[in-house]
Amino acid sequence: MFNLLVSGSGWAVARDTIRAERALEYTEQHLKQTFEANGQLDFQALTALPTLFLEESSVPEDQIARVGTITRARTSGRDILLEYSYDQDIPPLTNKVLKTFAADLDIEEFEFHRTHWSVKDVDLFRVLLRYMQPRRQSPKVFRLSDPENIEPSLVSAMMPFHPSFDAVYQALRNTADAVGLRCRRASDIWEDPAVIQDVVSLIDRSNVVICDCTGRNPNVFYEIGIAHTLGREVILITQAEADIPFDLRHLRYVNYLNNGEGLAALQERLSLRLADLA
Repeated sequence: MFNLLVSGSGWAVARDTIRAERALEYTEQHLKQTFEANGQLDFQALTALPTLFLEESSVPEDQIARVGTITRARTSGRDILLEYSYDQDIPPLTNKVLKTFAADLDIEEFEFHRTHWSVKDVDLFRVLLRYMQPRRQSPKVFRLSDPENIEPSLVSAMMPFHPSFDAVYQALRNTADAVGLRCRRASDIWEDPAVIQDVVSLIDRSNVVICDCTGRNPNVFYEIGIAHTLGREVILITQAEADIPFDLRHLRYVNYLNNGEGLAALQERLSLRLADLA
């Protein structure tokens, strides 16, 4: 068995409250009789159970769920005061991932949208062991977010930092905007002292990565490898077919001219592909 604690505002670091009237909602009757004898919650028995701390879902369902333990619980007026700690050996997971096996945890869809405390007659650790992916391997030269946090509407553009590509980038932005997406490149952001970290973080958050092979820029080729390794949807573009490396020639790519007519044609071709991926 395990406790399911859902909060609309997320959980604080070590202590928080929940309304007493929400305790044991969506809990089977025989479990209610076990943990609420004579109308009083058996906090000693409840705190002996592992706990899944969940934040209410909202689009894009990137809220984080954690596994931990309630170390103390007591009633104070209309609230229950909780003290707890998270299990550092169990990685956090997003609601989007959790929903893929929620049925095996006896968690209904509507429970992701309701602050409450329920008890589930399920072996939490057995289910997590079956479904949870291992932690991401940590690179030596840059960091990856753990858990993975992809923004469905984000398109990133990997191209040389040169003024001759500014019009190309603007064309990519216009194309993304037209299908309800947003396009960014690393020069738009400055979140880390190391440029490579900003580039990798942008790729890691992106749903689609557009890479311009024009000029055989080594940085772009490096970024293509990162995007492919992370499993991102990669779209290759180029002003010269010869600039597509031999190892990538088997993949589809878009050839374009860097002028008004050519960029308009590029937008038209890319808009169809991005619309399919949106």
